[in-house]
Amino acid sequence: MSNGEAFGLIKLKIPDTSLEEKTRAIVVPREGILEAARCLTGQGFDSLHNLTAVDNKDNVTLVYHFYSMKKRAGIVLKTQLLPDDLTVESVERFWRSADWLEREVYDLFGVKFLNHPNLKRILNPEEWTIHPLRKT
Repeated sequence: MSNGEAFGLIKLKIPDTSLEEKTRAIVVPREGILEAARCLTGQGFDSLHNLTAVDNKDNVTLVYHFYSMKKRAGIVLKTQLLPDDLTVESVERFWRSADWLEREVYDLFGVKFLNHPNLKRILNPEEWTIHPLRKT
């Protein structure tokens, strides 16, 4: 499955979805992350390899890297969060690897993953009030 095919399937469910020209990443609104996850698991994307964030000052972009072992294909999915509302639904119910990856992004960037089963710091002390990779 190509990015274009995955984009078409996700866009049918989430009309505000776009495709980045330069990176070919699928960009979904924050509210559509669970629907996009359902779509990708339904298409055989059985692995969440990486999740990271990029602080662009005016927004924080979450970047998810998915892979289908059977199809030998990868997909990059992005969503943007506003600095004053760093919350998004957890995808841990679809990919167990999201447990650790979401905790790492929470610890370093302060993104709160709603409905995560154990969202707590894993790298920095619990008493810290800062998130070291935030620019502000």
